[in-house]
Amino acid sequence: MHLAYPAVLAALLFCTGLYGVLARRNAILVLMSVELMLNAVNLNLVAFDVWLRDTLHAGQALTLFTIAVAAAEIGIGLAIVLMVYRNRGTADIDRLRDTAEPADARNRPSDPNNPNNPSNPSNPSEVTA
Repeated sequence: MHLAYPAVLAALLFCTGLYGVLARRNAILVLMSVELMLNAVNLNLVAFDVWLRDTLHAGQALTLFTIAVAAAEIGIGLAIVLMVYRNRGTADIDRLRDTAEPADARNRPSDPNNPNNPSNPSNPSEVTA
């Protein structure tokens, strides 16, 4: 087998993943694009390992390590995306650039509508029987 076939396929996969990372606005699609890029790297590692006829199969061992790292990355990445979606209500990357809490959502002790305000008469901890 020629080395050109898997190398071209890996280049196409990597370019597709790169386009997805740069053009997509949804965080989950960006994570999927990163996975495409990692799979392109894995394909290159295995192809060069077969082409060089390495007796230790270092390319295949490194591929297994890359797959394990990719699985951990997607697990942690999806957990972060889900927490951000629960808190913000969107997974749009353009809206998530500012990770700081908005000024309107901070607890202010002088806010009469804040249920955590000790001076709020509707605070259940202040109600006595």
